[in-house]
Amino acid sequence: MISRKKDLIYLTGFMGSGKSTIAPMLANTLGFSHVDIDKEIEALTSKKITEVFSDFGEEYFRDLEHHLLVSISMMDECIVSLGGGTITSQSNLEIVKTSGILIYLRVRPENILKRLKYKTDRPLIKFINGKQLSEEQLLYKINQLLKQREQYYAQADIVVNTDDKAIGITVDQLVTELRTMMKRIDP
Repeated sequence: MISRKKDLIYLTGFMGSGKSTIAPMLANTLGFSHVDIDKEIEALTSKKITEVFSDFGEEYFRDLEHHLLVSISMMDECIVSLGGGTITSQSNLEIVKTSGILIYLRVRPENILKRLKYKTDRPLIKFINGKQLSEEQLLYKINQLLKQREQYYAQADIVVNTDDKAIGITVDQLVTELRTMMKRIDP
């Protein structure tokens, strides 16, 4: 017997993989609500994520993220956009895996670079002094972070490649896979 709730779906993946774009569309298609952990942290702190990192540090951010995840894991019929590093904590990964279905939106590093190179709101891809990385430095940083995180992302129940694919096609693919998976989980 699988102990997971079939109506709590988490999206994970690297920055720029499409979590925040795909999650509300998926939620709308399934008739679910949607929660974005980063947006919840911003609402809770009245600060942008970059400000939370710079004012309080990554450890503070990760602690808030964990407490929010605990609360969110009690919800029903919800699509949850996780931060790119949320499941790199073993306790967070355990919460996600035992309370819902985990989807990994996979994207190649070169496409992540294209999507992020002009973004200024991503604290883990900037210098400490706030200057943006060069494209070469950014690609190196993306590859390093992906290498660290892939072992966690790979534990997803569903893996979908979002490279060069229309968002609507990705959502349709996810709906099909989720419906199949939910039938297998339903006793």
